[in-house]
Amino acid sequence: MTTFTLWFEDGGELLVIVAGLIGALFGYGADRLAARWPAHEDGSIRRHDWRTVVVGVAGAVAFAATVARFGANPVHLVIVGAFVAALVVMLATDLDQRLLPNLLTLPIIPLALVVFATGSGPFVRTTEDIAWAAGVAIVVPVVLYLLAIPFGNGAIGEGDLKLLVGAGLLIGAQNLFYGLVVGALAAGVIVGILVFIRRLSMKSFVPYGPFLIAGILWSILALPQP
Repeated sequence: MTTFTLWFEDGGELLVIVAGLIGALFGYGADRLAARWPAHEDGSIRRHDWRTVVVGVAGAVAFAATVARFGANPVHLVIVGAFVAALVVMLATDLDQRLLPNLLTLPIIPLALVVFATGSGPFVRTTEDIAWAAGVAIVVPVVLYLLAIPFGNGAIGEGDLKLLVGAGLLIGAQNLFYGLVVGALAAGVIVGILVFIRRLSMKSFVPYGPFLIAGILWSILALPQP
């Protein structure tokens, strides 16, 4: 065991709590950023609302879980931590503007390739892993895009597809698959409840991005890894 691992294990619980507090502040900051960036067409800045709470809680849970799972390995912690931070900001922008900015989604692709080339990632480690990851990262977005065509423009966003490519390469085929499944189930349950209580109608547009992000976070932070 490395000195860092021993140090983490000695104060792990405290570090997880601190990470949760930092994550809550980061989530709040992400919500405030999303209220301003990308700039709204009418120049408005959204006030605090339920989205502020959702992103703050998501940031707290995600950061705490990241440190709890990867804190003993500083390299893994930095890689996964950067990805998780980007996902929290994407969650905020998608909830606010139904948008996953290229500035956040596209850099994940070269990051994933560098992580694999240097052998420093916790998910995609072998040539077989990267082959499956690359296949899923290409096939899944294409299939979802084709399936969405009959439902018209906006049924699935370009940002969602770009996130799927980068996430697939970084976290691997299995994690992406489970993330998609959990995201779809969560979307079905929550949208169903909102329709039942008449907060939404059957014609309401609901972005899939937040559910996809939740599924990805669950797959890498809660699902047992091989």
